[in-house]
Amino acid sequence: MIVTYNRSFLFIALMVMLTGALQAKVRLPHLISDGMVLQRDQPIRMWGWADAGEKVTVHFDGNTQETKANKEGEWEVFFPSMKAGGPYTVEVNGENLIVLKEVYVGDVWACSGQSNMELTMARVQPMFPEEFDQEARPAIRYFDVPDAYDFSHVQTDTRGGEWIQVDKEHISQFSAVAYFFAKRLNEKYDVPIGLINASVGGSPIQSWISKEELKRFPEDFAEAEKFRNPDLIKQIEKQDRERISTWQRTVWQKDKGYAQSAAPWHSLNVQKEGWEKMERLTLLPLTDDRAVNGVYWFRKEIELYDPDVSKLPAKLLMGTMIDSDSTYVNGQLVGTTGYRYPPRRYKVPLGVLRQGKNVLTMRLINERGQGGFVEEKPYQLEVGDEVIDLKRDWHYQLGAAMPALPGQTFVRWKPLGLYQAMMAPVQEFPVKGVIWYQGESNTGNPSIYAEQMKALIIGLRNAWEREDLPFLYVQLPNFMEASESPQESNWAVLREKQRMVAMEVPHTGMAVAIDAGEANDIHPLDKKTIGDRLALQAFAVAYGEEGGPFSGPSLKSAQIKEGVIELAFETEGSGLAVADGRIPQGFALAGEGGGFHWAEARIEGEKVILSSPMVKRPKTVRYAWADNPAKANLVNAEGLPASPFEISVE
Repeated sequence: MIVTYNRSFLFIALMVMLTGALQAKVRLPHLISDGMVLQRDQPIRMWGWADAGEKVTVHFDGNTQETKANKEGEWEVFFPSMKAGGPYTVEVNGENLIVLKEVYVGDVWACSGQSNMELTMARVQPMFPEEFDQEARPAIRYFDVPDAYDFSHVQTDTRGGEWIQVDKEHISQFSAVAYFFAKRLNEKYDVPIGLINASVGGSPIQSWISKEELKRFPEDFAEAEKFRNPDLIKQIEKQDRERISTWQRTVWQKDKGYAQSAAPWHSLNVQKEGWEKMERLTLLPLTDDRAVNGVYWFRKEIELYDPDVSKLPAKLLMGTMIDSDSTYVNGQLVGTTGYRYPPRRYKVPLGVLRQGKNVLTMRLINERGQGGFVEEKPYQLEVGDEVIDLKRDWHYQLGAAMPALPGQTFVRWKPLGLYQAMMAPVQEFPVKGVIWYQGESNTGNPSIYAEQMKALIIGLRNAWEREDLPFLYVQLPNFMEASESPQESNWAVLREKQRMVAMEVPHTGMAVAIDAGEANDIHPLDKKTIGDRLALQAFAVAYGEEGGPFSGPSLKSAQIKEGVIELAFETEGSGLAVADGRIPQGFALAGEGGGFHWAEARIEGEKVILSSPMVKRPKTVRYAWADNPAKANLVNAEGLPASPFEISVE
């Protein structure tokens, strides 16, 4: 008998067979992949998914483990703990074969926080160019967790990602803080170091707290519950997109620099008549004490004398701007940046510069607040070996005035979402400890930050099932303009809350950073100091080193004696000192009625003695209590700074 099948039937049958084959394949999480680092001295867990009941066999370093996927299609196997080593090969067999290469065993650190943990080596290259010329370091590996949020479900896999090693091709992608931290550990212990970075710029701490611990904060928990509604998220994100799109479209339509009746203002022959003069690059002037938002055009002419200038490599450094820019040289676009924080480092293509007059033009869009240029950043043109200063003598013109662009909702920053989508998958992976750099986004309400940090730490330790999981973190660095007199400061309050956590929660370590920031940049470049100080904390907290010093002086006690205050410190080093070799500064005193005044201070052994003619009966002491505590200079003899603090003295 001859049986015939129509094409539709054959197509359906083929799809059924293919679908079944795809479902039968063993699948691994993104973290279990080529180049990974597995945690030494702990049972090694490998896991994944397959068809329910499917047999899975894993071969690793001469050992074999077998299992079957459960009814949900999940499987896991464990291997005995191993010492540091590698590279190894791992084979996973099911209906298919997966071979993982370049697998190491060493120490794995989870890294999390906001933009200063996210900030890559590419950003800090001008400060640390030597790091980009070194030989490959295959024993330092990095996995960047893609940004994601989920308010409804705890995810068991990241949305992507791969392990990369330190080499000239990949080093620019590493978190700078994490890289310098790992480098210090690798140099000291000579073991492979794995870094898993789950960080999102701008994220507040409540985004990273587990659901169970978030219940301590009813308002945050209620907000997390509200955003379990996907329709609400779609509505908010649609409204944000439409509002931003309308604003940006209106800017283009109103911009006189693009008026069709004349040449665009980035053209070479635009006349400067009627343009305002800006003597030096700074913030735009206010009108009636208010910022005028919209689009501004800036223009400067320079003379170049080298007849071969068109053949020379050139780089244009234009500091940082508020908010976004498009920058032209001789009418040609050389770079554009969509928001305020990144440094403008634009390469000028060969042939664009010429002997004689050259025209630089910037179209700057200011969305809200006072726009313009951040001072004390590099504004220069580098041509061959010549550096031309561009900080002075610009002309500018308003292209279009606009109302301030309303802020976005930033759904991804809402409580719980980042934890469930980004950190929860990482917690499937055994680690040595956690490093954390966050806090800037919580300075608006710093009073509860210590409790939030404790909830964060408890949630992480519960998920990893390790009460002693090392948790190391960065105290907020110095930022914003320094004050000549004692000031109230939310940044100082948050630093104090961070200090309290180090004192009250075991197996934690705080890296003091009040000398590693920049007054005019919330993203300071000196990430090496931060990474090194986190490593010092790791030596003590995670590796049990003794002797130190691992940190600067820490306040031990305070007492009043005959109208002066004696502060006793633990130094961990060779005694108290001052960073600049002068008298100790940065201490302030207040009496019962409040009102702080700078204190006169001197060092006597392990103590600092304070007094003030303005405060007869001192009650409260503050040290380095400011957004930018520039006066603070107390260190140990090894140069590690003392933490800011506030204490009331009985």
